[in-house]
Amino acid sequence: MISGRSLCVKALCLVSLLASPAFAATVDAKKGELQDLKGRIETLRREIAAAEESKTYAADQLRETESAISNANRHLHELGGERAELTSQLADLEAQGRRIDHQTGSQQNQLARLLNRQFVGGDSDALKLLLSGHDPNQSARDKYFLTELSRAKADLIQQLRAVAAEKSRLADAVRDRQTQLAGIERRQQESRAQLLERKKQRLTTLAAIAGRLKAQRREIDTLKRDEQRLSKLIEGLARIAATRKAAPGAIPKGVTGGRATAPRVKNYDPGNVGGAFAALRGQLRLPVKGTIAGRFGSPRAEGGGSWKGVFIRAAEGAEVKAVAAGAVVFSDWLRGFGNLLIIDHGNDFLSVYGNNESLLVAVGANVKGGESVATVGNSGGNPESGLYFELRHRGQPFDPLKWASNR
Repeated sequence: MISGRSLCVKALCLVSLLASPAFAATVDAKKGELQDLKGRIETLRREIAAAEESKTYAADQLRETESAISNANRHLHELGGERAELTSQLADLEAQGRRIDHQTGSQQNQLARLLNRQFVGGDSDALKLLLSGHDPNQSARDKYFLTELSRAKADLIQQLRAVAAEKSRLADAVRDRQTQLAGIERRQQESRAQLLERKKQRLTTLAAIAGRLKAQRREIDTLKRDEQRLSKLIEGLARIAATRKAAPGAIPKGVTGGRATAPRVKNYDPGNVGGAFAALRGQLRLPVKGTIAGRFGSPRAEGGGSWKGVFIRAAEGAEVKAVAAGAVVFSDWLRGFGNLLIIDHGNDFLSVYGNNESLLVAVGANVKGGESVATVGNSGGNPESGLYFELRHRGQPFDPLKWASNR
């Protein structure tokens, strides 16, 4: 019969665990820690924004719509994941249904054969066998056979009833999943409509500020302030991580922070350091496929210093993948970098992904190497579509291409 009993036992054990006060307290504690982390990072972002000398940076007018576009795309991404999971569950339920149908047919055939044998022998033949005067041993064997036949028939009928109940449960589960899928489809359509509207708003805003945006991007001071802003953010994230590290278990897995206050070194290289991320040196895959339009250390076309990372020209909407496993410590809009994502890989290593159209993961999320974490765009007033990518160790940028694989 179906292995439903073992599944039920496992399910009950899981339900008991999830319902236990200790588990609930742990979940609440983790939620509280994550909310605390998000609150600290939001405070840091506001402090950086409040310290800005210029309050009239043209790209700031894009913040609201670009953040909304990112949120809408993240919602669509999450709904797509839910839809895939439900579709998989539905396929599994349908497969179970087919197995049950096959089992039912087999049991029904077996029952039919038993009934036929009983009909041929007949229940009344049991008394005849006892009164016939035949060999008592043979009569006992015949009686035993008839008893076993009746027991087998009763067992099969009971099994068929259980299978019918299981089929009914599966049918209810299938209907439930189909209802959920319909709801997801409806929400996806709503999110797409909102996304299109936000993109229209962004185009309108861009057209209105294009001249000012272009002029400001050419200002040397603007580029320097952008670099300083990112450095301040990373220093602040390191302080937050160090503070939380003092409380055991209070930091999301993988978050270690970095000693971002170390003196700046031109052409910095992490050197021989340990850890999982350092072991990937020479093997890292760049986060997106495209053309390297700005190389680490080379002069920026706009003037005002050199690249502290690389700019990879790529098509809008292309998937941006995490270069290694880590924890998301920043996922928000930042002046000069648009929708910005920062992942902490432990041992003072960070990867930075800027100018994204959408951020697909939130602060506190643990990501795997190669996992999609964003989509390419030109947020933050960037004139062309692509990804700005940095690697940092102890707060200092170093050349990502020296760590990347040639494959």
